[in-house]
Amino acid sequence: MHLQRHLLARRLQTLLPALVLSLLGFYAVWPWLPLPASAAPPRTIVFYGFSILGEVMNQSVFPAFQQEWQARTGERVEFISSFGGSGTVTNQVIMGVPAELALLSLELDAQRLSDNGVVPAQSWRRLPQGGIVNRTPFVILVRPGNPKGIRDFTDLTRPDVKVIHPDPLTSGGANWAIVAEYGAGMRGQPGNPSAGYDLLLGVWRNVVAQAASARAARTQFDNGFGDALITYEQEALYDQARGKLRAEVVYPHSTVLSEHTLVVVERNIPARDRDLVDAFVAFLWSESAQRLFVQGGFRSVDDKLNAGNPAFGVIADPFRIDDLGGWAKAKREIVDAVWKSKVLKELGR
Repeated sequence: MHLQRHLLARRLQTLLPALVLSLLGFYAVWPWLPLPASAAPPRTIVFYGFSILGEVMNQSVFPAFQQEWQARTGERVEFISSFGGSGTVTNQVIMGVPAELALLSLELDAQRLSDNGVVPAQSWRRLPQGGIVNRTPFVILVRPGNPKGIRDFTDLTRPDVKVIHPDPLTSGGANWAIVAEYGAGMRGQPGNPSAGYDLLLGVWRNVVAQAASARAARTQFDNGFGDALITYEQEALYDQARGKLRAEVVYPHSTVLSEHTLVVVERNIPARDRDLVDAFVAFLWSESAQRLFVQGGFRSVDDKLNAGNPAFGVIADPFRIDDLGGWAKAKREIVDAVWKSKVLKELGR
């Protein structure tokens, strides 16, 4: 028995140094050993968007992509997102926030990014649908029961109507609203060259409050300011579907369909995440994502999918920015030359 114990002790003395060396070696290399996919840290996408996108992206589109990507690759994805007025988002990207993708209210803001060297000129046009991810028309929200009897943009020019409007200096929605008002005037009186100016002046004479974004203007309206709000249809339909709409929706006879532009900020995308970002960009135009936008109150770029939301209202005379020559021309000839240089000057603002 004594001999056996002695032999065991000698054997342990021999093996102990080798065991210690093995443990030290494992300790040195374990941080670089591959982890199971479930234990690996999530990969990230940094996404910035204009104000009314927040709910549909956070609650529907992001989770759907996360599920699809994990099923395909086993990897988890985390979205770092921020939403605000389209002009504000554009300014933030110009100033250097690390956005990899920016979904903007209007192409004019994409052009500003290009003008400031953030993205190559017209790079968004190489994406599906020329970079347009979804659409929504501009409508009028009024108080329950429509006590002012508002039926069209022309009713907003009456002296007894107080209008809430987003601020064109920071809000993409405000620029769309200006185009909607001006375009409705022109299309309503095609033989009158001043019809767009007249309607724009009449509406803005009654603007009693402005806000930095369409969402902020909606908050003002919900808090009791004004008789009418000019805003995206999606804003109303999203709340309506959840029983939270404290207003009625008025569809003007003629109004613009806003179109929302995706920009890929290549300089902010690490090479290791190129495949991930490209996959999410493609996903935004997939049928599954487009159906989620429709469920969230946006109109799809695929018209056949829009029947999926029976709440979409009928517009007798819808038009698009291309009908006015595109955003560069509309900014120059409508927003700057008419609204800024004539309407605001006439109103002393």
